[in-house]
Amino acid sequence: MTRAVIFDVDGVLVHGYHARPELQQRWDVNLLQDLGVDPDRFRDEFVYDIFIKKVVIGKTALVDALDRRLPSLGYKGSSMAFAHYWLSHDSQLNTELLEDIRRLKASADIRLFIATNQDHMRAQWLWFTLGLNEIFEDIFYSARAGVRKPQKAFFDFAEARMGKLTEMPLFFDDTPAVVEGSRAYGWETVLYNDITDFRTHPWIAERLDATQ
Repeated sequence: MTRAVIFDVDGVLVHGYHARPELQQRWDVNLLQDLGVDPDRFRDEFVYDIFIKKVVIGKTALVDALDRRLPSLGYKGSSMAFAHYWLSHDSQLNTELLEDIRRLKASADIRLFIATNQDHMRAQWLWFTLGLNEIFEDIFYSARAGVRKPQKAFFDFAEARMGKLTEMPLFFDDTPAVVEGSRAYGWETVLYNDITDFRTHPWIAERLDATQ
């Protein structure tokens, strides 16, 4: 018996954006002071516009989009430098959760994956720079799939690459709409607010106890 255990990134594996505003740890609190870009304008005019509409589904490269939009936000520096600032400030790993996941990795009946809405650049940053490739078998992300969670095509993409599984996948995500979509697709999905939601899941708790 083999089961895939799958994790979202932001709000789960990484402390930063969370579907619940009170749980967010923003990367852009010093953006105006450090780079001269107003964070509210950046979110409204970049993130909620071209980033969500084009970048995160792989239609436009992040740096190309930054090149196009940053001048109108008053930024005159390198878009590559801006991207590095963004990536490095939005990289606070949930080390407590990752330690538990490392313990699960020792179980022969578990395969570990990531399912996340990301652009190509940040997905590679997460995978190679932050070292998530050392824990997980693969990362399924929206720019790679060409579609965002919770659309059915995203889950089709992930299942096609996981291959045959003998048990229903178990997925942890912080966004209610994604949880609903994942459950409708047929995955067992847990709404993740903090590590307790992971540790108290009966199937997970049994395996964590076995590693002690």
